Amino acid sequence: MDSSTMLFNQLKTAEPFFLLAGPNVIESEEHIFRMAKHIKAITSKLGVALVFKSSFDKANRTSSKSFRGPGLAEGLKILEKVKVAYDIPIVTDVHETIQCEAVGRVADIIQIPAFLCRQTDLLVEAAKTGRIVNIKKGQFCAPSVMVNSAEKVRLAGNQNVMVCERGTMFGYNDLIVDPRNLEWMREANCPIVADITHSLQQPAGKKLDDGGVASGGLRELIPCIARTAVAVGVDGIFMEVHDDPLNAPVDGPTQWPLRHLEELLEELVAISRVSKGKQQFKIDLSPFRD
Repeated sequence: MDSSTMLFNQLKTAEPFFLLAGPNVIESEEHIFRMAKHIKAITSKLGVALVFKSSFDKANRTSSKSFRGPGLAEGLKILEKVKVAYDIPIVTDVHETIQCEAVGRVADIIQIPAFLCRQTDLLVEAAKTGRIVNIKKGQFCAPSVMVNSAEKVRLAGNQNVMVCERGTMFGYNDLIVDPRNLEWMREANCPIVADITHSLQQPAGKKLDDGGVASGGLRELIPCIARTAVAVGVDGIFMEVHDDPLNAPVDGPTQWPLRHLEELLEELVAISRVSKGKQQFKIDLSPFRD
């Protein structure tokens, strides 16, 4: 059995759930190493399977003036170093087909951004790497769309696919999380991940002093969405974590403070232990008799 399939099997059977977590974007090698050290220590203590996350390039920033990251070559060097140093699997995202091969040599999970969840060529190229593919549901998509997206990966010869809920557009500059999606997306017949941080973005909802706009967010509701997702019975949680979120160069309003990570995860583990969310409720519709 190849290493990707082994990791996939470990994650889809992980109890209480697996965690994809880390800072939104690579700010520096020193910062990535510090974040990985602390996050791994916390998850190891709590018995939560960790895949460390960070992006080498934020290609879909609201403004062209915004920080994007170190780029493909330098970013992958840093991710490979932290992978080896802390013996942790890595997840990072791709935006173009030409990135997939290089990313597949380093990352254990290739993530497809929500905006690109229907892009057949990108899904196929990610699948061809043999790595696990995590597809984020587009903010504009019904949960049923993810059945087709996951199938595109499988038809390309890769059975190791998972799908991720990250909110649905609710008018302009806002997202809503519909817990029903966490059930309906199971029709894709693969592990279900809940992104509990991006789903609380307020896209392009923050006006800047220079007249531009940036994404805002509702960080205070992250525990609410996390509790809901774990109670429903998701297989994995995706969350972005930062040691100084107020000064994070990307998505600061929706990154969870590192100092509160252990506290939140402890609660989520406790909820998972008492929830039967991963078991389908058997509804008996026969007439009730006294």
